[in-house]
Amino acid sequence: MNRRENEQQVALNGAELTGGVPGWVELVPAGKVTGRDGRGWENGNPQAVIERFLNSGVDLPIDVEHATELKAPKGEPAPAAGWVKGLEARDGAIWGRVEWNQTGQDLVGGKAYRYLSPVILYDRKSGEIAGLTSVGLTNRPNLHLSALNQQGESSPQGQDPEENSMDMKVLLAAVGLPETATEAEALNAIGKLKSDLASAANSSAASADLAKFVPRGDYDAALARATNAEAVLAEQKRIALETAINSEIELALKAGKIIPATVDYHKAQCQQEGGLDRFKEYVAAVPAMGGPSGLDGKEPEGAGMAMNAEEAQIAAMFGNSVEDLRKYS
Repeated sequence: MNRRENEQQVALNGAELTGGVPGWVELVPAGKVTGRDGRGWENGNPQAVIERFLNSGVDLPIDVEHATELKAPKGEPAPAAGWVKGLEARDGAIWGRVEWNQTGQDLVGGKAYRYLSPVILYDRKSGEIAGLTSVGLTNRPNLHLSALNQQGESSPQGQDPEENSMDMKVLLAAVGLPETATEAEALNAIGKLKSDLASAANSSAASADLAKFVPRGDYDAALARATNAEAVLAEQKRIALETAINSEIELALKAGKIIPATVDYHKAQCQQEGGLDRFKEYVAAVPAMGGPSGLDGKEPEGAGMAMNAEEAQIAAMFGNSVEDLRKYS
């Protein structure tokens, strides 16, 4: 058995990073991968994950509590504790060759951190693991094997792991659970909230005071009737105002207080708020533009039959005067 096989055997025999600083670590178990929170993925093609790593040409960072995924995008420090320099498939599992720096040696060798948590990329529909983006040192593992995935830190292919983590934290806070709660606990809390809400709604409906609440259909019908009544009342008020205005205008014309040329002006002013009252005050205050002439039915002086020169000559021939002709005409 060569050295690499010994390292593999040591790593597989422990569920934590013990015995110094290992050079090879198991990152993803073989086959069906199930976490403590109930989620599952499928490591059915480890060679595709390895080829993706090789094609990227970039080593995988090993950090503390996924600082690469959570802190680096915010511009915060995310120092590495080591680097995964190579990947290898062993009996369906994915192993990584690690080059630790001094920080990693101190943290792992001093047992400050005992578990590994890879950040995986996987197909949302099939759950097939497609790649790795980083590995974190953690003390809260999710997987039951030596290659440990921190609870709530996996991400679907093409999705930012930080986004999933932050969404989960917001969800847990909304249902009153701590950040350490599992997805199953969150689902149970959501189910209880929905049940409580339904019970509250049914209780409210059963105990509603009918003196304070009416069916929506009755309310809408009453509102429609009120709206129609207001429209009818407004039309009646408009007609009554218009009749009153016309009456006052006619009286003012007969009294000589206004002239026909200003009728339209006075009607428009009377339509304003309080306009009719102001018009009445105006009519009462102004004098008439001219009293009655008393000439109705009278003829002007000298009116009647007028005679020309010939008629006057004929009248004289017969001995008649102008007054005689008017008398008998």
